[in-house]
Amino acid sequence: MPTISSATTPPAQATTSVLQQRYVQFAACLGFALVLLDVSVVNVALDSLSTAFHSGMTGLQWVVNAYALVFAALLLSAGSLGDRLGAKRVFMLGFSCFTVASLLCGLATGMPVLIAARALQGLGAALLVPNSLALLQQVFPDSAQRSRAVGWWGAAGGGAALAAGPVLGGLLVTWTSWRGIFLVNLPVGLLGLWLTYRHAPLSTLSSALKGRSFDIAGQITAIAALGGLTFALTEASRQGWSAAPVIACLAIFAACAALFIRIERQSAAPMLPPSLFQNSTVSASAVIGLLINFAFYGMVFILSLFFSRIRHFDAQQTGFSFLPMMGVLVLTNLLAGPLSNRIGARQLTVAGLMLGALGYLLLLPANSSSPYALMIVPMLLSGVGISLTIPLITNATLSSVARSQAGIGSGLLNSARQVGGVLGVAVFGFLAQGEDSVQFMWGMHCAMALSAVLLALGAVLGHRYIK
Repeated sequence: MPTISSATTPPAQATTSVLQQRYVQFAACLGFALVLLDVSVVNVALDSLSTAFHSGMTGLQWVVNAYALVFAALLLSAGSLGDRLGAKRVFMLGFSCFTVASLLCGLATGMPVLIAARALQGLGAALLVPNSLALLQQVFPDSAQRSRAVGWWGAAGGGAALAAGPVLGGLLVTWTSWRGIFLVNLPVGLLGLWLTYRHAPLSTLSSALKGRSFDIAGQITAIAALGGLTFALTEASRQGWSAAPVIACLAIFAACAALFIRIERQSAAPMLPPSLFQNSTVSASAVIGLLINFAFYGMVFILSLFFSRIRHFDAQQTGFSFLPMMGVLVLTNLLAGPLSNRIGARQLTVAGLMLGALGYLLLLPANSSSPYALMIVPMLLSGVGISLTIPLITNATLSSVARSQAGIGSGLLNSARQVGGVLGVAVFGFLAQGEDSVQFMWGMHCAMALSAVLLALGAVLGHRYIK
């Protein structure tokens, strides 16, 4: 690991009390929980949104992907911004943006307004996630303490929020309306904002970053590339692959992706330093994160439609149907750190990914008339496997980068994960686009098989590169 200069270590670390550490940890967990809550909670409301706004599959995909796309596209810049301006400042900005956007979502009067507000939520999410991890690294300089803190962070967001999201969403949609799933964010956002302002220490900016320009060209080309790819994959389900807009967006993606790589290689202050990819652990973690979210977010999207449209569950029943997959996330996120110390991060990463792959394979027999009970064990296995893996690759990334690159390192990992989620929703939505139940089930089974293959590929990468 590169040597960390004294300029990158905030003076506040030496005097940070245990109580202050806990408050900052709680604020970081709240931020991450809000971000992931709005990933899972929206899926339960898809059928209600379709009815309220007379929207088809493409509109529903954009409600999910407008959020995830902006989140993914801006994560790298948000991490770099935190390294430059201080994690506390940018984290508070993220809380403010997310809270205001949630209010706008709850007041939306049409699908275009809702999609725009979801994009603004994505901006807030991008500012929150990498800087929540940067705050944890700042106040927990000890590796063992940080590992436990990251475990709680993962349990709050990757565990509790994802687990509670479908259930909470189902209850809110049933008892109030779909607007409740967004308005519930307001008190949580205000609490997190106050805790951060009151207890998080200010960062001392890295001397390596002072005076360096912001990579505007890299950010623009990254947004254009991801936007082009997402538009093409999403709109293909409605317009077809031969449609001129779809072909044009694929061309924009290819051109902008190539231009982004060139800009980052030549830039004196790149948004995504090419040197990060010289670290095999960081690179492998990013790819594994992409594969995990491709499978997980794509399957949550398609299973939500399966329960509501094929099995005709109401919103509350749909939410509770996800408990086997989501309910184990908190416990396994917390166990990941202690287990990795005893078993080894590499071995546990491989085991987690293979468990997830097995779970998706065991879901293949599910159809429109099969008992729900037969889906419980497969959903449980997939949830355990994925929630074991995410804290491991997160801590592996943080442990493999200099403290001055904590924001950009965590930004890279989480950006890769969100790109995977965007692609998973787009691809699986395309596979299951048919209104006919037979066609939908064929697409869902293809999605399950593909998920298993991708997680098995991730296990190979984990065995070779995770340390």
